[in-house]
Amino acid sequence: MGDVVVGTCSWTDKTMIERWYPRGISSAEERLRYYASRFDAVEVDSAFYAIPKREYAEAWVRRTPPGFTFHVKAYGMLTGHEVDAAALHPELRDAGHAFVLTRRGRVRDPEPRMVERAAELFVDALEPLVLAGKFGGVLLQYPPWFTAVDREHRERTFAAIDNAVGLLDPLPVFVEFRHGSWAEPRSLERALRFLADRGLNFVAVDAPQAHGVASMPPVSAVTGRWGYVRFHGRNRDMWNARTQSAADRFDYLYRPDELAEWKGRIAEMAGVSERVWVMFNNCKYDYAPRNAREMAALLGDLVAPRAGGVPTGDPVADDVEPVGTAHDPETGRGEQLGLGF
Repeated sequence: MGDVVVGTCSWTDKTMIERWYPRGISSAEERLRYYASRFDAVEVDSAFYAIPKREYAEAWVRRTPPGFTFHVKAYGMLTGHEVDAAALHPELRDAGHAFVLTRRGRVRDPEPRMVERAAELFVDALEPLVLAGKFGGVLLQYPPWFTAVDREHRERTFAAIDNAVGLLDPLPVFVEFRHGSWAEPRSLERALRFLADRGLNFVAVDAPQAHGVASMPPVSAVTGRWGYVRFHGRNRDMWNARTQSAADRFDYLYRPDELAEWKGRIAEMAGVSERVWVMFNNCKYDYAPRNAREMAALLGDLVAPRAGGVPTGDPVADDVEPVGTAHDPETGRGEQLGLGF
């Protein structure tokens, strides 16, 4: 029987900074230390947009206690997404690699060697977390156009996963499908078998469900050492909208009864895994940490004892004054990307 660790998918979202952190906590270091005093795990989703510098990971190690875990979302290029040319790592930008530059300044169809070098830089950047025993896994989140609508599309996705896993070896990975076709019985059976045969970890999701929204429905399954659940919110209107901020898609606060829908699912996953990571990606305002504390309280004894600091379900953070909307003097390129260095 495994246990459960609850956390959020950011600690540096702008609206989260404004709403959740107490007044007086204004530096990047203070924010991460405060977060780590209340939760034992976090996702670094900003790595999807730009490969972090190695010194960022070194700082994250210093600013968190023993037992803290970082999961890191894979750089978009590694999962078939277009990436911002302006945010390319210097070694990728200056090496003369072939790729298509879109009118929006996005990198499309990079040559294989460019992807390979991106993976090398990505793995090297995370090494301080690995050496410190604070690394969990890489989140491979595949875009909605990686579907299972037929055998050709399914096999193409499997080949992409195999390639990414090879490039990231020996880092453990979590695999998230975004298109609802993966939940069709035959495709789901084959996908879960594919992951299990390779010891890869399936990511269960809670995401908006509506007619015309081809999102992945909730499927609670464990295919590797760990279970993993990501709560994206249920904002149907914004899920597929082009928004000024990615946080707008996750503008949703779960009700207690909606969280309760997952209590039995998570307990079952814990029963067949070493640990279940429950991560809230509704990182608008204070919604993610608030729902994370509520979920921890709901799960009770299933939740692993805190490594240190305030218990995850402690309501103390609800009583602090918000920081407000004052400009953060430390905000720079890294903070804008949510790197939180």
